[in-house]
Amino acid sequence: MQRLAFVSFLRGLNLKKIESSKEPPWFRYLHHKKQQMADGYSFDDPKVIKFLEDAHKLMVEEALVKGSSKGAKIVDFVQPHLLENKLDLTITEQPEADDKILDACKKIIKYSIKTSNNRFYNQLYGGVDHYGLAGSFLTDVLNSNLHTYEVSPVFVTVENFMCQKLCKIIGYENGDGIFGPGGSFMNILGIHLARFRACPNIKEEGLYGQKKMILYTSDAAHYSLQKGASFLGFGTSSIEKVKTDDMGCMIPEELDKKIEESKSKGHLPLFVMATSGTTVFGAYDPLDKIADVCQRHGVWSHTDACWGGGALLTKKYREPRMTGVERMDSVSWNLHKMSGALLQCSSLLVKDKDILIKCNGTCAEYLFQPDKIYDVSYDVGDKTIQCGRKVDTLKLWLMWKARGDSGISERVERAFDNASYLTERLRTTEGFRLVRDKFQCTNICFWYIPPSLRGQSESPEWWQKLSKVGPAVKAKMVTEGTMMIGYTPLSAKGLVNFFRIIVGNPLTTHEEMDFVLEEIHRLGKDL
Repeated sequence: MQRLAFVSFLRGLNLKKIESSKEPPWFRYLHHKKQQMADGYSFDDPKVIKFLEDAHKLMVEEALVKGSSKGAKIVDFVQPHLLENKLDLTITEQPEADDKILDACKKIIKYSIKTSNNRFYNQLYGGVDHYGLAGSFLTDVLNSNLHTYEVSPVFVTVENFMCQKLCKIIGYENGDGIFGPGGSFMNILGIHLARFRACPNIKEEGLYGQKKMILYTSDAAHYSLQKGASFLGFGTSSIEKVKTDDMGCMIPEELDKKIEESKSKGHLPLFVMATSGTTVFGAYDPLDKIADVCQRHGVWSHTDACWGGGALLTKKYREPRMTGVERMDSVSWNLHKMSGALLQCSSLLVKDKDILIKCNGTCAEYLFQPDKIYDVSYDVGDKTIQCGRKVDTLKLWLMWKARGDSGISERVERAFDNASYLTERLRTTEGFRLVRDKFQCTNICFWYIPPSLRGQSESPEWWQKLSKVGPAVKAKMVTEGTMMIGYTPLSAKGLVNFFRIIVGNPLTTHEEMDFVLEEIHRLGKDL
């Protein structure tokens, strides 16, 4: 085929001109092919510009304006085995025309969840801040790797600035931080730092011959600790679960007992992960008292503030939820959750300024040369176990710059206000029952009891029937696309399926909280 193409090309050339040219025909042919290959890559090409303008218009109008409008469908649900065909994921040998690519983009928007809509309450994030979105666009346009100042001078500077700002908010006088791929990773990195501080020789010699190291967390904590224990070689049997009180908060006295038990067995108590805003109930562990226990036993104290860390941004709700956070050795904080940044934007902040580089640094000579023309302490890539790293801080900084401290605080306070209003409505509306009498964060948990189950004896059979209400209502909700709220059982506490609503979108109002109750009743009243 290549030979035929070459012959065809030669026939189309002006042979007399070739004879007078210094370049042989094969050279002209290859030059022609390279020019063809370059077409469609240059940003001064009108076709490229038009495609980007059309794609941008599509994203704004379809995904953002229509997607977030009142009454818009949150989801156009399709079963997994049918979705692939609807998307037409086939990749052909030859390029597709731009109109086909734009059509594919339309389908992607159509079948995706509209998380910008204020009726999306399903997860611990929601809403799209337009300043943050501009930061995300700019980040991808510049397509940079966040490991050295050499290739990312602006982004390194922005990340350093944001880490210091977050450290100041926490109360670290001489702290440091890093951004990375998600809260679970930040928690795992916290364990990694704790192990290095306790046994620095592990960096070279590994775990061989070491005492068994024990990790502690509450029975309501995130499962990332289990993954971290497995990933780092401790094994999940190294985790001690600490009892929680009726609110779901870790009991410090129980933690103290667990650590004493570990010591009596000859084990090394290594790491305590408190939680500031548990995933289900939104409980805040008592950090000050936990810090007392950790300090007494010489154990690394960490708080998973991935969800509830947003309370740090407001004077109204910071205390007593986050009292003592400045005493923690490390804090993981997802700014893309309550704080409002776009996914993903996860940080680990540490009290000891030097421990990140000491623990993770390897000084790869091809990347971190010591004799560069600038202060090489700005080559931040060695502070994490990653090499290449996506820029996650520009969208955060641009949003914060535009909104100011007061705007970021107001968003968090609005979420707490809406959650408080919803709690009272649930408490006083027939057919709804709170799982807990009150909540510390903006995730609210409740049951909906349809008329067919009201006024009956609450026997085990009754609870079994109630456990099916949440999934049934959610199925209707998703099928109609009117709203998205999660449900979950909590087997450890003997609780059957209940709804867990996450309140955080800045577009949410008291009127929208009323709609939640009305819609659940509409969907579930005949069950």
